[in-house]
Amino acid sequence: MLFSANHAHWDANEAFTNRQAQWHELTMALTQHLQRIGDPHFDAEDIEAPRRNILVFHGVGGIGKTTLSRKIEASLLNSTQRPPQWGEPPWPTLRIVPVRINLARSSGTDFERVILTIRLALASLGRPLPAFDLALRRYWEHAHPGEPLEDYLRRNKLTTRFGKALPQQIQSALSDVAQALLLPGTVGSAAGQLSGALVKALRERRQTVRALAACSRLADILQADCDWDALSYYPHLLAWELAHLPPKQRALPVILLDTFEEIGDRTHRETERLIQRLVWLLPNAFFVITGRNRLQWADDRLQGQLDWTGPTAWPDLASPDPVYGPLSSIRGNHQRQVLIGDFSHEDCHDYLTHRLSDNGQPLISSTVRRVIADRSQGLPLFLDIAVMRFLEIHRTGREPQPSDFTVDFPALITRTLHGLTPDERHVLRTVSLLDAFDIPLAAKAAGLRHQAAAARLTERPFIRENTAARWPFHLHALIRSTIRHADDQSDDRWTPDDWKQAAQHTFDALGEQWTLDRSRDRSLLIACLRQGLSLAREFSLALGWLTEAAWAYVADAGWEPLTPAGPPSTPPAPNTPTAADMLAETLHALARRQHEHRTHTVERLTAVIRSHRLPDDLEEAAIYYLAKAHRDLGHTQESRRGMQRIASGGGRLAPAARRGLAHLSRLAGDFPATLEIAQSLGWEGRHHRIAGDVWWAHGDMQRASEAFQAARQEAEDHNVAGEAATCQAMRALALAFLDPNQADDELQLAQHLVDHLDLRATQLTIEIATLARDAGTDQDIDDRARLLRTEIDNAGLITSRATLEVALAFHHTLLHNHNQYSAAVTRIQQLIHNGNYQYFADIAHFMSQSPAPTYSTTHWINSPHTPHQRWQHHITTRRAHLNLTP
Repeated sequence: MLFSANHAHWDANEAFTNRQAQWHELTMALTQHLQRIGDPHFDAEDIEAPRRNILVFHGVGGIGKTTLSRKIEASLLNSTQRPPQWGEPPWPTLRIVPVRINLARSSGTDFERVILTIRLALASLGRPLPAFDLALRRYWEHAHPGEPLEDYLRRNKLTTRFGKALPQQIQSALSDVAQALLLPGTVGSAAGQLSGALVKALRERRQTVRALAACSRLADILQADCDWDALSYYPHLLAWELAHLPPKQRALPVILLDTFEEIGDRTHRETERLIQRLVWLLPNAFFVITGRNRLQWADDRLQGQLDWTGPTAWPDLASPDPVYGPLSSIRGNHQRQVLIGDFSHEDCHDYLTHRLSDNGQPLISSTVRRVIADRSQGLPLFLDIAVMRFLEIHRTGREPQPSDFTVDFPALITRTLHGLTPDERHVLRTVSLLDAFDIPLAAKAAGLRHQAAAARLTERPFIRENTAARWPFHLHALIRSTIRHADDQSDDRWTPDDWKQAAQHTFDALGEQWTLDRSRDRSLLIACLRQGLSLAREFSLALGWLTEAAWAYVADAGWEPLTPAGPPSTPPAPNTPTAADMLAETLHALARRQHEHRTHTVERLTAVIRSHRLPDDLEEAAIYYLAKAHRDLGHTQESRRGMQRIASGGGRLAPAARRGLAHLSRLAGDFPATLEIAQSLGWEGRHHRIAGDVWWAHGDMQRASEAFQAARQEAEDHNVAGEAATCQAMRALALAFLDPNQADDELQLAQHLVDHLDLRATQLTIEIATLARDAGTDQDIDDRARLLRTEIDNAGLITSRATLEVALAFHHTLLHNHNQYSAAVTRIQQLIHNGNYQYFADIAHFMSQSPAPTYSTTHWINSPHTPHQRWQHHITTRRAHLNLTP
């Protein structure tokens, strides 16, 4: 802020939001650690026991890891700096020595400085640590000849941070050892000569050095070469010294290693190997690591790259979830590998409120804060970049407006790509084209021969995981949007042609996954269709495999929604729709008809057909389903014209169109013709279901239920879930009039079959069947029917409405409710158009012992006498079942 504006009264604060969950994880881990090292059997020199002295916080760049690390250090150092919402820590009053080390290359920290920083922090204990101090002084004389340690510490400003006690403590340790060995004081100042004498004394087991002799590996360490590799083993001496402190001087070092991704680059692990030794050889200290990535130390495949690997060595870093096989240890989600998530909406507002202030008041207006918070999707890095943009605009003399922040920030791309290999960057841009992906799909879409880069990318914190999804991985929404839309200035940025080529590769990879799937998994089909349609629309790709996938979607009649998770980046112009646009609109209309009035379906499909953008076979599908929608609305003439056109064309939907013509004959009351057509249709024409509809209207419920059962069995044999559910619902409806007890099990099965499908008409049939089962009882039949009538009218389903009124007429006939019965018959008559649906009115008359009206146009099989008797029989049987008055 000092160099961002001329306003001296403006202030910038390091805004810290509520990270209470992370503090809770830390306090739990520290408490468990204290219990372990307090156990009498704990041995700081044991180099084989598994290590549990580590906690990892990882997350995408800019998520707030460094701020969290600083706040933890401050809270452990001084309780007054602990946020009040964190509460008191549960551990006893033990002295904690926190030391935070930034491993970023920009900080100039190397492994040598890491060791020095830890020892400098422990100088606050006020006493030398002889074993470690002697080894450190010997190392320093060899590694930095002629440079006093005091001068190095002063030049690097380490004495400003930790004080000047360390050189004196080291000198005191040297003098004490020299005195114990009866060496001249001048010799005591030369660590090399002193260590040689000490090694000899240790080998000879002299009593004068019995205190240091308890450190079993001291002599070997003092004889090793003085380089970084040897230095990485010195923490073992530090662990021994800490374990032998007097009880009143005991302390717990909490070492916070920040920006760990700077040394753990997954390829060159030399520094990471040294840091791992530090953690392993200092088991009585506790380490809090913050970085972009999970630690891989629990992965057995790193043997040879690091000294200790695998879940046995690092049990708290291994994943408890075996689902991912060899990747399980990498994708750990254990409490010791804690993903730092995005800010909540409230945290975003709090951050922006306190980040910039003017005389204690928020500098950013509430309106602008709201836009930034909404746009950020909880990503702290976006908030920070937005703050910088706010200051930039302010410097121009203009007041920042909300519209200034509805843009993408290219800096997000730079920060996201940081530390990725070229292959990983390529995969990242590729998967930004996808709503979700798995490792094989990502590698194939990116055109890579190997999956390693894609697998590594899924370990990054900006890749989110949903184990319940068909493809488990997806890119953080804001990062995905920015990569797709921001003006990327990176060296390997993609041109528009690059994006289109990548889209084609990705589209082909989706098609290959679906085509090669022998199981014909429905969830895979839906996932491929959703993403394939989105890519084809955005980049004007040819339909390719989408044609067969669309037919598979239609054939199963499940009608899952296919709307992509987000709209295309560049929506096609309304006057230039592509084939992909029209295919998406067709399938969307078919799915949406389960949730909207059929008139909307007619409008949508009519527009598709008039565009003439679809291939001929897919246009036939639009014509067929338009004819079905007309039939549902009672537009029988329009429906008949469409069905006849498809039936005469002999295409894929010709059998379905002939079935549609049979349904139209039934609705017109021509049952002999309907039954004759059904006998020639076979499975593709759903012959058993059409026969069942005929026998249901005739009151022959046993025969109808058997036909519907046969239809359901055929659908199951052909693996068509939607048809199976519809047939089972119709079987339940037939049995609901015949035998309420038998209907119970059939209704449960019907509901089970439809639960995972999007079939509104079938669900309404189940509810009508449930009402028919309860007919003659006092179970709120009229209220339930009123709600059902509203739902049916909203959907525009005349046949379902007529069936509902027949069920109501059945109920009121049983109870001799003449007025309500007459009202139901009147509503049925209002549905009759040009003689269609007349047989529903006839059925209602049959129930009340009155013959069918003389004006009826229904052609019954043989005569109306038989259905009249059957419907009367159902009334008599139900009254007897319910002990109702005849």
